[in-house]
Amino acid sequence: MDYKRKKKVKQRGTKTHGWGAMKKHRGAGSRGGRGMAGTGKRGDANKPRIWKDKKYFGKHGFTSKGYGVPSINVSDIEKDIDEFIKKGLAKDEKGVFVVNLADLGYEKLLGKNKVTKKFKITALKATKKAIEKVKNSNGEVIILSEKVEKEQTEG
Repeated sequence: MDYKRKKKVKQRGTKTHGWGAMKKHRGAGSRGGRGMAGTGKRGDANKPRIWKDKKYFGKHGFTSKGYGVPSINVSDIEKDIDEFIKKGLAKDEKGVFVVNLADLGYEKLLGKNKVTKKFKITALKATKKAIEKVKNSNGEVIILSEKVEKEQTEG
């Protein structure tokens, strides 16, 4: 028995795969390709279109590097205080909850929402609003760095 390789197998690896001109049998009809096909270095007819729509090449916008100070709101501390005590990250000393933000992995204390419990919070930084809210609930904020940050508008 004579075994003959099929024609399409013989043509594997050739640029046109036996279909003549490059644009035929591209799988996109008579469109000339998909997407950015034909807009290469020497696609002179398409260059003005690419210059007009500058979205095609290069980087656009920005990506956040995630810089910033790890911060926590007073209300979040109040909400999770029982968990912090169970884990040994905070203490309850006769109705006063003693919290060191460095133990929790935070540097800055923010003053969002209300405070109802009595706290003694040690932090590197704190906003004026946070200090005010803790003091209004008969608590105290100890700031390790002498800088009290100005209130920032939340977005």
